[in-house]
Amino acid sequence: MKKMRVAIIGQGRSGRDIHGKHFLSENNDNAEVVAVVDALEDRRERAKKDFGCDAYADYRELFDRKDIDLIVNASFSHQHFAIAKDCLEHGYNVLNEKPFAKTSYEAMELTRIAKEKGVIVTAFHQSLYAPPVLKMKEVLTSGKIGEVMQINLCYSGFSRRWDWQTLQCFCAGGVYNTAPHAIGVGLDLIGWDPAAKVTYSYLGKTAFNSGDANDFAKIIITAPGKPTIDIECNNNDAYKPEPFKIFGTKGTIATGPFANSVKVKYIIPEELEARPVIMEPLRQPETGYPAYCGEKLNFHEEELTAEGDVFSTGSSIFYHMLYDAIMLGKPLDITPEKAGKVIEIIEAVHVQNPLPVLYGLPESKV
Repeated sequence: MKKMRVAIIGQGRSGRDIHGKHFLSENNDNAEVVAVVDALEDRRERAKKDFGCDAYADYRELFDRKDIDLIVNASFSHQHFAIAKDCLEHGYNVLNEKPFAKTSYEAMELTRIAKEKGVIVTAFHQSLYAPPVLKMKEVLTSGKIGEVMQINLCYSGFSRRWDWQTLQCFCAGGVYNTAPHAIGVGLDLIGWDPAAKVTYSYLGKTAFNSGDANDFAKIIITAPGKPTIDIECNNNDAYKPEPFKIFGTKGTIATGPFANSVKVKYIIPEELEARPVIMEPLRQPETGYPAYCGEKLNFHEEELTAEGDVFSTGSSIFYHMLYDAIMLGKPLDITPEKAGKVIEIIEAVHVQNPLPVLYGLPESKV
């Protein structure tokens, strides 16, 4: 098997601890890192030792090389578009970390350039391949919970941040940083319906977090004839939330992005006693006192194992999909159009909820 030769731009938490970790893991059997880019010398030196690769201070130094099959763009979020655009125009396949871009225009521009140059561009939506998500989709296909009416996706907890991911000037905040996971999963579960739109949204910022970007988000997404998608992405939920729930006409699925199992609780309608509507007041048969509808339902419960996790298993499946597309010419599953739809939703949320911008980029990060 010919290995896919990869260059990684950025050796921060994502470039090193997610992408780099995958390439150094036993899950990677079809790719090798041949170059890294980082402005910090100590990161470049570490990468040379970790990967046995070349290291550069400026990503444009990659353009002298003809042996790179994929550039992983794990730069700061506000740099994703400009760097990806430059790499695409030089004829390289590009994988952008999330967010894919800042605006729908930027997403469409990257898609246009990639098609024009005959190369691939997409975003790292590895959450779509997280084991609990794949197992959840299996249960939905089985029809056990009936027709899906609502999808709840929650990425919440109680924590503080004070890094660049709290600043709007870096294209950061909870919706750009964390919500792409939930939005991507939600859109995937309704078949990436192009008519999906933000029906309601609210963004807020808690007083204890640094920066000026949102750390509280509520997003409702709807599409004609499809389940409602209810997303929460908050930093002020002190109680452990129920992360993912799917409500159907026959039951419920419960799991989470980092869960190792998927729970299903449902009824089988054929087992139920017929209950015609009674319009007269209900009475207790013994006393004649007022009564309330009450019965013991025969619930069926299952707990299915979801082996692996979003970072190891999800990343592995994603990169195998990307290898097949780049090296073997197979169809790309996570297309730039899908990545662009996520950005369309995110952009709409920010347009509906403008927050005051209190900080500008330092000169070194422009």
